[in-house]
Amino acid sequence: MQRVREQVEIAGGEQGLDGSGVTVAVLDTGACSHRDLQGRILDFQDFVGDRGLLYDDNGHGTHVCGILCGSGVLSEGKYRGMAPGASLLVGKVLDRRGDGSTEAMLEGLDWVLQTRERFRTRILNISVGIGNLAEPAKERALQEKINQVWDSGILVVCAAGNKGPGDGTISSVGGSSLVVTVGCHDGSYKAGTPGRCETYSGRGFYGSAVRKPDLVAPGTDIVSCNVNFYRLGGRVRNAYAAKSGTSMATPIVSGAAALALQKYPEWDNARCKQELQYSAVDLGLPWNQQGWGMVNVRRLLG
Repeated sequence: MQRVREQVEIAGGEQGLDGSGVTVAVLDTGACSHRDLQGRILDFQDFVGDRGLLYDDNGHGTHVCGILCGSGVLSEGKYRGMAPGASLLVGKVLDRRGDGSTEAMLEGLDWVLQTRERFRTRILNISVGIGNLAEPAKERALQEKINQVWDSGILVVCAAGNKGPGDGTISSVGGSSLVVTVGCHDGSYKAGTPGRCETYSGRGFYGSAVRKPDLVAPGTDIVSCNVNFYRLGGRVRNAYAAKSGTSMATPIVSGAAALALQKYPEWDNARCKQELQYSAVDLGLPWNQQGWGMVNVRRLLG
């Protein structure tokens, strides 16, 4: 995460902000009781197995949550997340294989809507691809529900998906013109050497009036909380793992948004989206690969 923080210019640029007071909902495979997430999770709901206690039988959701707001306590801060003071709502919509149904996602989205005022939720992170273009009725229902979440005032941040590099390979959940859709950069970005976007990163239609993805962020070999940690000799072992994909890039943008909403609580979701776009660093790549460019926290916070 230190590499990521440098790439998006958060090191020295967050102005003492940590996302405190900002609640982010995460719909994924759940989350485990990792020490880096201790005290961060306000509520958990299981839309797959209907279990009451916090769990993650896959690991994807735990990793995403760590990128977003892990404290880094088990790494002495080395692997702390983007906004370690932010709070989480965790909804489990994917099973142990990482698979999920449109129905589970719809239930999760309803839960986010129903609890919005109670938890003052400002951001929804969706690092998953759910939906089937072969079932247009379900696809429309999913898009409509995501748009309802947006219309409620929540900033919706979605992964572009990993089905690139063809045109029109953005994930179904990231296809809405309202949401912030995030692609994956290859991780080699430094000022003046923009590199490229990962070939698997979902892309919009070339020449389309709707620019998708909206942004890109580092998503290659991102080290974050590992669900398969264990204790040996009084110490926690295997606490972190590296994963890659647009799923990892998405919470980097959600975390950046949490910092911005802490500093500028008066921003609504549309203003926050606009500021994320306009503060991004143009990588000189086609719009359907990079959108507005690489998320940049220093420029976002002003």
